[in-house]
Amino acid sequence: MTIGYLALGSNLGNRIDYLRKAVTSLNQTAGITVLEKSAIYETKPYGDVPQDNYLNAVVKIETNLEPLKLLDQTQLIEKKLGRERLVHWGPRTIDIDILLLENLTFFDQRLTIPHSEIKKRSFVLVPLKDVYSQSLLFGQAIEDLIDQTGNQEEVWNSTESW
Repeated sequence: MTIGYLALGSNLGNRIDYLRKAVTSLNQTAGITVLEKSAIYETKPYGDVPQDNYLNAVVKIETNLEPLKLLDQTQLIEKKLGRERLVHWGPRTIDIDILLLENLTFFDQRLTIPHSEIKKRSFVLVPLKDVYSQSLLFGQAIEDLIDQTGNQEEVWNSTESW
């Protein structure tokens, strides 16, 4: 079994409900067990597409799925929850990104692990800090990586909870 970390985000409809349904669906998927959930954070949207704020979280999982099989399962859950891929970095009911799978480095046209944008995104790093089991990420403390993003003020604790 492999320990992994998935980022969850939603900014359409009942955002908290989509996050909850994503976690339930992950737990109901053979080969995936959710071990821990971060707090839920409200975040400004990333990119240049005008849209509402997101709710974001990170879950720590245990899985025996190979990276592309895990990707297939997360995308199946997204589709089941109404995700439409119409605009890059656009609004979505649910987004599930594979951030890390232990020390695995993986590159395919469909998937890169570690996720190539982690270091730029405080909306990923802040919730990841809640559940990440190592003291260092990419050789640095997560707090230092968060400081380096320059966008940590765009992430705050949500009033929503699991």
